[in-house]
Amino acid sequence: MRIGIDISQIVYSTGVSIYTENLVKSLLEVDVKNEYLLFGGSFRRREGLISFAKSLDYKYGSRVKSRIFHLPPTFLDWLWNKWHILPVETFTGRLNVFHSSDWVQPPSYGFRVTTIHDLSPLRFPKLTHPKIVEVTKNRLKWIKKEVDRIIVPSQATYEDLLLLKFDRRKIKVIPEAVDPFYKKISSKEKDSVRKKYRADNFILAVGTNKRKNLDRIISAFDLVKAGKDLKLIVVGEKISEFQGKRGVIFAGQVTKNELRRLYNSASALVYPSLYEGFGLPILEAFACGCPVVTSNVSSLPEVAGKAAILVNPYDESDIADGIKTALLRQKSLVKEGEKRLKMFSWHEAARKTLEVYEEALA
Repeated sequence: MRIGIDISQIVYSTGVSIYTENLVKSLLEVDVKNEYLLFGGSFRRREGLISFAKSLDYKYGSRVKSRIFHLPPTFLDWLWNKWHILPVETFTGRLNVFHSSDWVQPPSYGFRVTTIHDLSPLRFPKLTHPKIVEVTKNRLKWIKKEVDRIIVPSQATYEDLLLLKFDRRKIKVIPEAVDPFYKKISSKEKDSVRKKYRADNFILAVGTNKRKNLDRIISAFDLVKAGKDLKLIVVGEKISEFQGKRGVIFAGQVTKNELRRLYNSASALVYPSLYEGFGLPILEAFACGCPVVTSNVSSLPEVAGKAAILVNPYDESDIADGIKTALLRQKSLVKEGEKRLKMFSWHEAARKTLEVYEEALA
């Protein structure tokens, strides 16, 4: 078979980027008989797509080819989500299977597969940029009408789709996994992190959009820090209303390497998100030996299992109690996290995704 995959999202340093990059790499390891065609469209970040495609070409040779175009995401949204004209084969050539991204849904003559990572723009439209809400609605319309198989990362996202009257026979739950980049670092490197941020003991929050629940995290931190030499480091865009808050350090947007260093050095990850389609930061923390406090809603209990402290994300006191428990149970939670991590594998995700592609031959 000739399998096309839209890799346009890999350049944005998001959960979807991690998913796309690791899935493609793992598919090429698992599947030695099919040919892969990587489609990419970007205006400002085209070189990043070309670089990724070249790295695969060097390793896998003729089994993988690419077609990377100067096509801005806004143009592709108009072309495929709104006008819905020109099949993707116009750019890729003949395909037996096409796996679309989470941004646009093009027409295709092949077996159409897509991944819906979450439905946060519909579940929390007031917390989402109006443009993303519009794109999501338009794309979902074509997915429901035309797509042959829909991959979701969790049972929670599966249930969300059923509420929108999607055909359950088309949906396949395939959990994601941790990027292998995330692993433990040396004690010396941890010390350098604590010195850099002037924080010998800190908890970590990742993400600052409204859905990540930063206001309640900071309120819970205020309840926990009394009498403790404890700080809160926040990764993500700096929020002016919390600037100067005692004990709160905004690290801003950080590199992948710096995030790994922070996971390793933190006393706990505090991740009481209001909604996630999967929740990769939980697995990233587990891989770095960091205890986790997370929400008891949406997909997060599916990912965390019993290896994290689950809290009500709408209750600051419950979040605070969860942080206190995690700080007392650090060693046992690290061990539980390591065991839990073994249940998620990119090799298995790729194998199950390939089974979906092979339904094109049925």
